[in-house]
Amino acid sequence: MATKATVYKASVQVSDMDRNHYQSYELTLALHPSETEERMMVRLAAFALLADEKEGGEQLSFTKGISTEDEPDLWQKNYSDDILLWVELGQPDEKRLRKACGRAKQVIIVNYNDKSDIWWEQNKGKNSRFDNMRVLQFPESQVQTLVKICTRSMQLNVTIQDSEMWISGELGECAMTPIWRGEA
Repeated sequence: MATKATVYKASVQVSDMDRNHYQSYELTLALHPSETEERMMVRLAAFALLADEKEGGEQLSFTKGISTEDEPDLWQKNYSDDILLWVELGQPDEKRLRKACGRAKQVIIVNYNDKSDIWWEQNKGKNSRFDNMRVLQFPESQVQTLVKICTRSMQLNVTIQDSEMWISGELGECAMTPIWRGEA
């Protein structure tokens, strides 16, 4: 019998002073059996960093994720079912990047471990041809701290100011410095 996903609930209060975005979100995250809490928490941090105040079908949302090849980890679609934003975690191969950039108006790749430095160096030339793609890096040491505040039922406050993130919950807090690779 297949192992089922573990369900996590997160009540997230986002205060993004850089973009003047202030919103509360009640989120349900499914931790796939082959996914780590580290990866799930990066999905949550990426959501908090990229979410905006659009309503309904245009809201940034989690997808079926790791178990589905045709979907990213997060996406934002309009009412016509066009993909406005495709958010992919990890170090995707060139075929996956071509697919994402061809289907979505904007693509964001989220790197979150030190191995991604090798991927970045090997692929930055190839990746530069995708005009609608950006690469975001969360430092691995900060992601490890983020995992320490993970619980099955989380109440998190996320403050974003001057390109820095502070995430606090019942078990502690974490400072994160998201880095946009290849951008000055």
